[in-house]
Amino acid sequence: MRRPILPAALILLLAACTTTPDDGTDEPTGERWRPRPGVAWQWQLSGSLDTTVDVPVYDIDGFDQSERTVAALHRDGRKVICYLSTGAWEDWRPDAEEFPRSVLGRGNGWEGERWLDIRRTDVLEPLMAARLDMCRDKGFDAVEPDNMDGYQNRTGFPLKASDQLRYNRLIAKLAHDRGMSVGLKNDLDQIPRLVDDFDFAVNEQCAQYDECAAMSPFIKAGKAVFHVEYELPTSRFCTESRRLKLSSLLKKYELGVWRKAC
Repeated sequence: MRRPILPAALILLLAACTTTPDDGTDEPTGERWRPRPGVAWQWQLSGSLDTTVDVPVYDIDGFDQSERTVAALHRDGRKVICYLSTGAWEDWRPDAEEFPRSVLGRGNGWEGERWLDIRRTDVLEPLMAARLDMCRDKGFDAVEPDNMDGYQNRTGFPLKASDQLRYNRLIAKLAHDRGMSVGLKNDLDQIPRLVDDFDFAVNEQCAQYDECAAMSPFIKAGKAVFHVEYELPTSRFCTESRRLKLSSLLKKYELGVWRKAC
């Protein structure tokens, strides 16, 4: 059956009435997801996942959470970020035995974790590619690669800033090649050189250390900065966070369900 031809004015009116509500995200057809500054989020890496937090973005553990969980969050209209440690080894992960001892360095301050020799991309690239395949296959929209600033820490390896730039760009490319967006975790000093390679940023404690202004290149580029504080009350950082357009939360160190948003 032929459809009736509608007047142009009526078509415009109908289009306006059916516009999707703004959820702080931007995803043109055929392109990867790009979260915009100020979008609300939940970050939960421990405990039983609470999927009832009414926010458009969830950041959850890539190994611990299933394809079914990601699909359920998608049905609720959420975008889902896959948390992975790409710069440190974790002894409890199912692929831990695949990392040769030659790439394991000093502990990074968390039990069971050791820095990786990110210069050894011949070893690490296939291991990280497999992890990113997992994120893609589970349906994640994006990746949060953690421990991306080893060169600024006592890793047990003579890492240079150039080593970190090379490795971080490699991780970003691996994510993009799989159709996922990717966030730069901390690594504040290299933001000016990496902002074009990453789709958003994730930061811990920039308010406590008076570093939040360093996140401005991402905001100016129209890219979200997902920010968490652990030790400051919201009264100490939320006003500044709103001014800078950060997506800020107060969380506990275990990153469980509890959150207090700005």
